[in-house]
Amino acid sequence: MEDPAQPEEPEPRSSAVTPADAADAARLIAFGLQPKLVPARDAEYAELLRRHREDPAFARLADAVAAGLGLVVLEVSTRAGMAVTAAEDSVFAVRMGDYARRATVDSGDRFLHGLAHLAVAALAFPRPEDLADDGYIGRVTVNGVDAFVRQACRRLEERAAEQGENTDPTTDAPGLEAAWRVYARRSATGATKDARRLAGSTTGIIAKAVAFLMDSGFLQRTGDEAGGTYRTTPRYQLQVRDMAGNAAMTELLELGVVPVGDGSASLLPPEETDDLDLVADAGLPFHS
Repeated sequence: MEDPAQPEEPEPRSSAVTPADAADAARLIAFGLQPKLVPARDAEYAELLRRHREDPAFARLADAVAAGLGLVVLEVSTRAGMAVTAAEDSVFAVRMGDYARRATVDSGDRFLHGLAHLAVAALAFPRPEDLADDGYIGRVTVNGVDAFVRQACRRLEERAAEQGENTDPTTDAPGLEAAWRVYARRSATGATKDARRLAGSTTGIIAKAVAFLMDSGFLQRTGDEAGGTYRTTPRYQLQVRDMAGNAAMTELLELGVVPVGDGSASLLPPEETDDLDLVADAGLPFHS
């Protein structure tokens, strides 16, 4: 007598990655590489973000695709989108030389442009709690950043005088110590017949830096006052978090140029120098 037929067990559901899954993951990364794209304004982007949030297998796939492209995922959220940054060896990494060519920067001024980027980040988020608060919005102005750096230069000059350093430091000294003398000697605005800002002036250098950050989706322009006013975006906050351990940025903040008293950041009062006109009209940044 034959045994009754046993019921067939259902075949296990395949968890294999499909080409469509891989395409969706790559599409999400592509959205993330468009820094000005807001998820709330693109239904497909928003749907892929939802899938990343709710489907662990898809999230792992998307993160793996990003890693394969040399990208580091900083955050995946409705506020920041698919926020990624390029690893040092990534094809998407923007080198200072690349930035210099895009911003038509003289090769001798590259470190001044680097200092400008550093100062914008330090002034936009001067306190650790500013970086930790997802709702925090930093605000900077071109003239305010310039005044901040010049005040930092004065502090560095005082430090050098106290230590008896009358010449440029040795090559193994911190970068800021080597750069401040050049920045301090550079004109704030330059001089043209129609009073336009010279590209090689310090405010011209800062203007290029903030324009680059705006094009990269890190800053949004809010007005023309004080050489240009800008507010930070969530993506910029994530980027600055990623670079917060930078030694030069820490050194800038430790100079005490941005004291915190009542919870708002401000520059110290200017010293009695020839730069009083600049500082008085700096339109210093404020924070909410």
